[in-house]
Amino acid sequence: MKSNTITDIKEALKTVVTLDDPFIQQLELDERKGVQKLLQNWYKEQENIKVQHEKFNEMMKYENELAGQGFEYIVGIDEVGRGPLAGPVVAAAVILPKGFKLLGINDSKQLSEKKREEYYHYIVENAISVGIGLITAEEIDQLNIYEATKKAMLEAITNLSIRPDYCLIDAMKLNIPYPQQSIIKGDALSVSIAAASIVAKVTRDNLMKKYSTTYPEYKFEQHMGYGTKEHLIAIKKYGPCPIHRKTFAPIKNS
Repeated sequence: MKSNTITDIKEALKTVVTLDDPFIQQLELDERKGVQKLLQNWYKEQENIKVQHEKFNEMMKYENELAGQGFEYIVGIDEVGRGPLAGPVVAAAVILPKGFKLLGINDSKQLSEKKREEYYHYIVENAISVGIGLITAEEIDQLNIYEATKKAMLEAITNLSIRPDYCLIDAMKLNIPYPQQSIIKGDALSVSIAAASIVAKVTRDNLMKKYSTTYPEYKFEQHMGYGTKEHLIAIKKYGPCPIHRKTFAPIKNS
């Protein structure tokens, strides 16, 4: 074993996934500090994977219960963008396939931008169907944000390529012809809703980055339309632009 370099061992560990692997037992006997450090890091990684498996299985509770009742096309629905001063509210509806697995999936707000992008592509590529609903700032001003959010969710469901037979919705009840369950903080409790949260967040962020090229003075790519100090200063200096929500304070008071 000591003939193996640290680099060799590091590469070999990438293929080891069980604690009782003979290779791990050999490394336990290797007294080199570098080897023992690699081994301890491997143990930590395996523990993290175990925790992620447990978390994922816990978040599949609603989906598994519904599947056991015979529901096949279970859709998770969530929205992003209620609070910003500018830009649309975006909702996503996601139907995941049986056996879907994505360790680390969570409420989009709990993930880094890099992870959200990575998970977004995986979800879109593997989902049975994804629907998007988008309500503009102008429509938000006409309807109010609560009604606009519901409308975005309804549009997302309508834009699915497959008719769902059960809806799991984050903290909202909708007037729809499908059985539904509203789950408070559902994006942290249901895999399907978490997937919808990620798709909605990345979709909206990408839109705001595009808007930043049209209205560069507001730096939408940095704050996505939320009321940060820099954003408020820009509004005061330049006034609202066409994608600002005119019924939201402080814009409505200016």
